[in-house]
Amino acid sequence: MDTTTWSALAEPNRLHIVELLRGGPLTVGEIADRLQLRQPQASKHLRVLLDSGIVELQAVANRRIYRLRPEPFRELDDWLEDYRRLWNERFDRLDDYLRQLQQKDKDPS
Repeated sequence: MDTTTWSALAEPNRLHIVELLRGGPLTVGEIADRLQLRQPQASKHLRVLLDSGIVELQAVANRRIYRLRPEPFRELDDWLEDYRRLWNERFDRLDDYLRQLQQKDKDPS
């Protein structure tokens, strides 16, 4: 898992941009309007996302359209899978323990 992805997503405005782009491609102006940012601010954040490989850019006439790239999110999901498995196992053990406690409460002998 590339730390560049983490760094790019750690900034709240960039994370908001990613959330917006989950709904589909948007222009810089649309992103700026929806997040109430000035266009230069939105462009700066989009440059970081572009450089980190999270988004891709398509220039159509004088419009710059950004869309999410799926690869970084697949890598992130793969990296998180080990932690999901670990936590699921721990929650399963906690469930077992709580059931044992409930059973002891029912059978005080």
